[in-house]
Amino acid sequence: MKKTKMHSLIGVLAVGMLALSGCGASNSGGGSDDNGGSGSDSGGSNASYMKKYGKCDVTANVKDVSSTKGTGDDKKTDITIGAFNGWPESFATSYLLQNVLEKRGYDVTVKGYDAAALFTGVSKGQIDFVTDVWLPTTHKTYIKKYGDQMEDLGCWYDNAKLAIAVNKKSPAKSIGDLKKMASDYDNRIVGIEPGAGETGVVKDKTIPDYGLQSLKFITSSSPAMLSEIKKTQQDGKNIAVTLWHPHWAYKAYPMRDLKDPKGAMGGAEYIHAFARKDLSKDDPQLAQLVRNFVFPDSKLNTLENLMYGPKHANSKETKFPAMVKQWLSNNPDFPKQLAKGTLK
Repeated sequence: MKKTKMHSLIGVLAVGMLALSGCGASNSGGGSDDNGGSGSDSGGSNASYMKKYGKCDVTANVKDVSSTKGTGDDKKTDITIGAFNGWPESFATSYLLQNVLEKRGYDVTVKGYDAAALFTGVSKGQIDFVTDVWLPTTHKTYIKKYGDQMEDLGCWYDNAKLAIAVNKKSPAKSIGDLKKMASDYDNRIVGIEPGAGETGVVKDKTIPDYGLQSLKFITSSSPAMLSEIKKTQQDGKNIAVTLWHPHWAYKAYPMRDLKDPKGAMGGAEYIHAFARKDLSKDDPQLAQLVRNFVFPDSKLNTLENLMYGPKHANSKETKFPAMVKQWLSNNPDFPKQLAKGTLK
């Protein structure tokens, strides 16, 4: 789902991979080149960066704020949540939190951005928080550039993962198989947005590592990629696409990930929420509610399917609040659990 890319990713991923095997994954992208020296480095050395972002405990910073009602200090009540264009989990989680926060007296706006604009907006205090920062690999360049100008509110999902996925009955078993089976997949890999983090990973790491230069790497948008999945499956044809976990498409369509023995897609990652620098100081209650947010696949998939699945593929974003309201009607304990810090 989403964003601007890592153009100098090979060095970043090489380090990330060693510290990461069995640990986490990715799904969006870094904005400026990560040359190891430019920009502010919120993590210092790679060792300190991995110490900070190479692990995830989704319940580490939860706290019961259920006894606190309303907006706390009656300070700023107009809140902007940034979401990555094209990323279902970004909009699903943002609109879910919008619903809960508005019931507590906030006036919440959800806006979609490409990655560079979103991180810039949070770092400048123009956007209050974003729920969908993939670490330690996908958004590393952004965090190294803007991390000390933002506040990490913690991770809420611990198995985010980039993948090259194919229709379940197609012949390829690993990414490397696409080299010799290119014609079975119409000699192409269908990607998402040109500026997405995953796009950069595939272009700068996966294609060179597996020698897939003979395949055409098509980039356009996440909706276009999903439309291609639907069309090829209706036509009985094979397709290889860039996909990621979490994503409702695995539930809606018979897709499966190709094995990645070289680790070119970056392994598993963790999804964090990041806020503008002074959010915790300005509104401790709001910051704590975001820290309390924990949303596993079992819950996220049902919400994403409701908002983005085949039955609602052409739904306008204006319908998302109503869909979230419907989901909450089936999960009425969510707001209370969020406030108490008991989500799991």
